[in-house]
Amino acid sequence: MSNWSALAEQVLGGTPISTDDARSIVRSGDDELLPLLEAAFQIRQTFHGRDVRLHVLQNAKSGKCPEDCAFCSQSSRYDTGVDQYRMQTVEELVEGARHAHAMGAVKYCMVTATRGPSARDLDTICEAVRQIKAEMNINVCTSLGLLKDGQAEQLFEAGVSRFNHNLESSRRFYPELCGTHTWDDRVATVKRARAAGLEACCGGIMGMGESEDDRISLAFELQALEVESIPVNFLDPRPGTPMGHHERLAPMDCLRLLAMFRFVNPSRDIRVAGGREVNLRQLQALALWPANSIFVNGYLTTPGAGYDADIRMIEDAGFRVAELVEA
Repeated sequence: MSNWSALAEQVLGGTPISTDDARSIVRSGDDELLPLLEAAFQIRQTFHGRDVRLHVLQNAKSGKCPEDCAFCSQSSRYDTGVDQYRMQTVEELVEGARHAHAMGAVKYCMVTATRGPSARDLDTICEAVRQIKAEMNINVCTSLGLLKDGQAEQLFEAGVSRFNHNLESSRRFYPELCGTHTWDDRVATVKRARAAGLEACCGGIMGMGESEDDRISLAFELQALEVESIPVNFLDPRPGTPMGHHERLAPMDCLRLLAMFRFVNPSRDIRVAGGREVNLRQLQALALWPANSIFVNGYLTTPGAGYDADIRMIEDAGFRVAELVEA
């Protein structure tokens, strides 16, 4: 496939791409990259214009996670030197939202390192959300691990609008990543969140040793789940984890993958997420052609480029920070 613009027009006309089309995208040559990104931008611009949505993460409970996810520096199974602390207080969580609001974020996401939320932690999160929503106009997302019956409803009633729970990779590859819960457990949590009225934020990590077809399979699984937001992370290998020795992906491969996710999920919020700075390096700005949102102010355990640098990148590339109309 070399006429990427025609493929974009096909998608915009309502005909989804096939897995073979997706494979052509991720296998495309370097000389095809700019035309491919231009075609991905045709789709992105149709649904999102030139807006870039800013998302801010708050690591609300760090380290000591009992799960054995091989990529994660917050697992208690590995010696990574990551900060460890219990659930932050309501005031600390609200203060984090104030900072996110001051930066113009459309989403403030509170994340806990845990298998799933305890009743006490869930009460803390919900009280913080109620105070945040009463004080400021910002959307709130939570990422709290696996949900049990009734917990998604509790979050929704408190004012949470979106729940994040990544599938991380394909069903086939997932057993290589984790043995303490399954890929189907993760899907069940995504479905539970959506059934309660929450939007679903669900993506994965590229560069963990998965195959090309695993990456494509994930994109189509997310399409089938109809998730509203897709964070595309690129592995930033964490020393001390089983994946600490992995090499990072090449920048142009990252851009091909972002384009593929855009073609497969044309209208969705595609976020260039963790590992953006260290994998894309000098080509970061080109990620805005397929992707329409980014994390600013760092990640859970690693720093980002910095708020000022990200705003400069957005503006220098001819894009604009999206405004939040009504949370």
